[in-house]
Amino acid sequence: MAFIQVKDVRFSYDQEEAGGREVLHGVSLEIEQGEFVALLGHNGCGKSTMAKLFNGMLLPASGQVLVDGLDASQEENQLEVRRRVGLVLQNPDNQLVAGVVEEDVAFGPENLGLPPEEIRRRVDGALQAVDMYQYRLHAPHKLSGGQKQRVAIAGVIAMETKLIVLDEPTAMLDPQGRQEVMETITRLNREKGVTIVLITHYMDEAVQAGRVVVMDEGRILLDGTPQQVFSHVERLKRHGLDVPQATELCYQLRAAGIELPYIPLSVEECVGMFQKLLAQ
Repeated sequence: MAFIQVKDVRFSYDQEEAGGREVLHGVSLEIEQGEFVALLGHNGCGKSTMAKLFNGMLLPASGQVLVDGLDASQEENQLEVRRRVGLVLQNPDNQLVAGVVEEDVAFGPENLGLPPEEIRRRVDGALQAVDMYQYRLHAPHKLSGGQKQRVAIAGVIAMETKLIVLDEPTAMLDPQGRQEVMETITRLNREKGVTIVLITHYMDEAVQAGRVVVMDEGRILLDGTPQQVFSHVERLKRHGLDVPQATELCYQLRAAGIELPYIPLSVEECVGMFQKLLAQ
């Protein structure tokens, strides 16, 4: 059984009102334990709504969301669902609640009623996992944007959730901060086996995932590996969506009549391909 199962879900804001705007139109999706999934699409396409459905912050108008076999719509399952799925938002300042880093990371475990020694173990382990242990006694407001986001991620890790949903976590960061956050979540997925769902507008982040799901107007447009999804350059462009810069460059070169063996996804892959072609 998949860890997340979304079955024919429809969702409308202002659901209690007749004619409320429907933002999800019968979406079905499964996410396996240990996957790293990038969720892409325009603003308003339903990405953030999906994220909140995953941990029970929102409830579907119809259809079903199962988290580790639990129906997220059932009130008695809410706590268990949120213990399994952690949500990291775009602005880390909205999630940092304490005056000291380690106290902030301890907030979630403390609310679970865990004993002090278990809280200490979780806090230390979470901060080490995001490479922020040396900042444990610092004030969060004195950290850089990337460091703050890593502390927010540590707070979710300390809850020992099985899945972390990150809703555009790098949107407010500079390139260094973006790199820090991406390295952190990639390491968590590969080394710790944490399931990751990354909502992003940055194509260079999406290509680091094992799977890419593209949404458009409340439906799933494409679903596959980065290579499979970004091979549909024309289809993505018709829907006003971007592709990685290296992919765009090579797509334009092919359109100009230059033969290329394949379409790369990253700058490094693109450079490597051209080096081999020039060496021939």
